[in-house]
Amino acid sequence: VMTSEDGRIQRFLEKPSWGQVFTDTINTGIYVLEPEVLDLIPPDQPYDFSSELFPLMLDKGLPLYGFVTNDYWTDVGNSEAFLAAQRDAMAGRVKVDLPGFELHSGVYVGQEVEIHPTARVTGHAIIGDNCTVGPGAVIGPDAVVGSNVTIGPDARVEQGVVMDRSYVGPAARVRGGVVGPGSSLDRGATIEEGAVLGAEVTVGAGAIVNPRVKIYPSRTVEAGAIVTRSVVHERSAGRSLFGSRGVTGLINVGVSAETAVRLGMAYGSTLPRGSIVVTGRDASRAARTLKRALIAGLNSTGVSVRDLELVPRPLTRFTVRREQVTGGLSVRTAAAGDVEGVEIGFFGPDGTDLVETAQRKIERVYFREDYRRVGPSRLGELDFPPHALEQYTSGLLAATDVSSVRGAQLKVVVDYAFGPASLVGPSLMGRLGCDALSLHAFTDEHRPVLTQVDLDRLLLELGDQVTNSGADLGVLLEPSGETAYVIDERGEPLSPVDTLLAFLRHEMTRGARHVAVPVSAPTVCQSMARDMGCRLSLTPTALPSLMARAGAADIDFAADASGLLIFPRFMPAPDALMTFCKALELLAQEGRPLGEVLEQFPPVHLASRTVRTPWDKKGAVMRHVASSASSDRLVLLDGVRVSEPHGWALVIPHADEPMCRIWAEGDTEEALKEILDRYEAMVTAVVSGDR
Repeated sequence: VMTSEDGRIQRFLEKPSWGQVFTDTINTGIYVLEPEVLDLIPPDQPYDFSSELFPLMLDKGLPLYGFVTNDYWTDVGNSEAFLAAQRDAMAGRVKVDLPGFELHSGVYVGQEVEIHPTARVTGHAIIGDNCTVGPGAVIGPDAVVGSNVTIGPDARVEQGVVMDRSYVGPAARVRGGVVGPGSSLDRGATIEEGAVLGAEVTVGAGAIVNPRVKIYPSRTVEAGAIVTRSVVHERSAGRSLFGSRGVTGLINVGVSAETAVRLGMAYGSTLPRGSIVVTGRDASRAARTLKRALIAGLNSTGVSVRDLELVPRPLTRFTVRREQVTGGLSVRTAAAGDVEGVEIGFFGPDGTDLVETAQRKIERVYFREDYRRVGPSRLGELDFPPHALEQYTSGLLAATDVSSVRGAQLKVVVDYAFGPASLVGPSLMGRLGCDALSLHAFTDEHRPVLTQVDLDRLLLELGDQVTNSGADLGVLLEPSGETAYVIDERGEPLSPVDTLLAFLRHEMTRGARHVAVPVSAPTVCQSMARDMGCRLSLTPTALPSLMARAGAADIDFAADASGLLIFPRFMPAPDALMTFCKALELLAQEGRPLGEVLEQFPPVHLASRTVRTPWDKKGAVMRHVASSASSDRLVLLDGVRVSEPHGWALVIPHADEPMCRIWAEGDTEEALKEILDRYEAMVTAVVSGDR
């Protein structure tokens, strides 16, 4: 702000460069206005004082004066400045009335404060009304504690601010950070310098919130988590990078390009120098951006990359397995249909999801930032394999009874759902001898995933196309390339359970001697395997567990009740195109319509529900469910499965969310509903504290 000798303002320079600075006075944002000044502000639109109103007043020649003061002033627009202002106020550099009475030099305490004799409070420090400071706790130096705050035994608050109604648990530490009102830190949690918790944030035991990280209000930080980035839109921060399906988050919020570079560096640092990693992505811009960042991180550690660019995820897995490289990764939009979310999947040498021990190695490098750095001559290379699509197509055909399919001369309708499977499917149809009608056979970056509404609409349209064209079969290939939705000749979609039973029977008919299904699969799978002289193994419900079992040499087929099918002779991971090929094979060998094949299966009454369950209640829920039945009725392979007189129930804590999933099967629909209702009430009672 430039003023004349009498203080009248002559000119404003908004955000000047150093070459434009001709004065040492600034606009502090403190104004005294005559009421008529407000008449100059236009209604119903944003209007800025310093950049619009004051220049207008200068143009009109209205009196505008600046008052120059040498008194204390600071902008507290960020956490560092806010904490500095707190320290300045306590040190007397600001003329404010400090609350409470001065216990000793530089220490002010409010009313009804209980400080244990072994606690230590050092200046400068302020403790508000109705606070409790436990034994061995340390407050100060430069600490501000609001009213109605509990500081647990051996906790420490140093150079930080803990606002009203908060809880700092035993051995927890606030070191130069800000804890918002109503927030809580469990035992051993740490808030580092410059970190800020909003209101009502819960930080679990042993968690660490790294410097300058911001946790927005009402979020939860899981016990043991190391939070390295701000939690804005996510409802919680997990204890690890990896969830049940890789690394997930919102684009440019939970997972940014910077995160991807560091993640690529961490992954590359765990691999031998000179390793090769295969990469792929879906059609979205987010996936393209993050994949490039991951490649840069990998190359910087001396790891070379073979980039397949836009391909279905199973093709990336197949290429990793076929070329016997060190590993792979695939970036796609979140499978749940959240177009702002992304999912980065990491694969081992066999194409299945990276094992947990390898995930933990990546996490350790990532959080410690202990990256391998190589010289310019040892940086990794980037190339683009030229024949990956052809090799993948050949692999699909080699695992299919092509002669039977060609001999059946089937008519099919294929909906590619705007996904990259359209890059492979048309040539595959020709080599299988099918009369094929293709729908949505192009990629669309704006539809990299299907919402449930989209899926229902496309399946309805596909059913109409099947019946109108007199086709034998319809298949919708979801964009990620893992799940195929099958439509019978009547235009009716197969349920996930029907899909499981149809393909399970087909594979056992073709000679499968050992199959695997999750513990949540219907019991008819066991009786079907027993009748056909086939061994059946149960696995945990998570897809990585099913893939790991499918990778064993003795497993011929694996599937779950959600429609994911694995044909290990081709690849120990789900593949929608492989499912399609096997559906054609099934029809060709049965010699009858798919609808008739399904009629031989008994009705199955299977369903699931989710119940919101706080992280700290999950153990109590599982203990209560396990104790509700005798040991001979329990299966503890994954969660707790309890045999009932007319069915069974399975309760499993969700790996990534504060909830439990309840699976149940009943002899009838009424029995199913009764079992689900009873176990939902059981979980809810524990969560609410009634048990």
